[in-house]
Amino acid sequence: MASSARFDVVAIGNAIVDVLARADDALITAEGLTKGSMRLIDADEATRLYAEMGPAVEMSGGSAANTLAGMAALGRRCGFIGQVASDQLGQVFTHDLTALGVAFDTPPSSDGGPTARCLILVTPDGQRTMNTFLGASQNLGRESLDAELIAAADILYLEGYLWNADASRAAMAEAIAIARAAGRRVAFTLSDTFVVAGHGEDFRRMTAAREIDILFANEAELLELAGEADFETALAKVAADVPLLVATRGEHGAVAVSGGQRSEVAAEPIDTVVDTTGAGDLFAAGFLAGVAEGRPVADCLTMGAVCAREIIAQVGPRAQTDLKAKVAERLG
Repeated sequence: MASSARFDVVAIGNAIVDVLARADDALITAEGLTKGSMRLIDADEATRLYAEMGPAVEMSGGSAANTLAGMAALGRRCGFIGQVASDQLGQVFTHDLTALGVAFDTPPSSDGGPTARCLILVTPDGQRTMNTFLGASQNLGRESLDAELIAAADILYLEGYLWNADASRAAMAEAIAIARAAGRRVAFTLSDTFVVAGHGEDFRRMTAAREIDILFANEAELLELAGEADFETALAKVAADVPLLVATRGEHGAVAVSGGQRSEVAAEPIDTVVDTTGAGDLFAAGFLAGVAEGRPVADCLTMGAVCAREIIAQVGPRAQTDLKAKVAERLG
């Protein structure tokens, strides 16, 4: 049964504007980057790398914000908590998100750096290599939390990237306590293997304490969290401590385990992969929208796969097609 909460999902995440440019493999090699990965950079490196990039397109991004944008496109009620600065990119991010119908009124910061941006190099195979300057987004603190907003959502969705900064980590821990006290569910996305490598002990403690109801991970993140080399072994190990575990595997589809029951879906067919930016974010959007509609786990997986397919067939992480119509075509 669908929830009667005011919001389906309220997310806490990085408020980032993406800067996307086409790049060949030679640039990735010359910069010493690992294709398909994400790294954190400082302001000077952001300026230097931007000068090396080709013509770019700017659009609002951020992992959790992308998920909410997808959910809003699917007709779900969403709210966002994230930190921007009082600058032009901060205004762009705020407008882009609220124009989609997402509730977002975290006051902008007047100090602590400019609004975050992610410089994304997209190679001919559609892989995206992300270089993120966190700027103001990493300064999200407890004072920025809206307890009423968190308590009004059926699910609190947390972005693992924010676990790296002390202030935002403390804010997310408090948000979990607020959601728990209100009888709400907590969903968490691991975000990247480097996040798990740095904070795996925290995440394992949280799952063991049953603080996370829904955990999203890609295959590499799952292996890192479990400390295993085999997918099936890692899946079983982590699922033992998580009420609902969702693991994405790229072209090999996705798996969910809930209460010992396993559901699996193949990747949706696609002619050409244009840009994988936001694939995991939009998968989570489709899945959580299915949860909000009270659908079976198998349907939620299919909704996630459809949304992921739509996003990798275009440039950028915000859908340019009618996600609601695409899901209806697939599931009715």
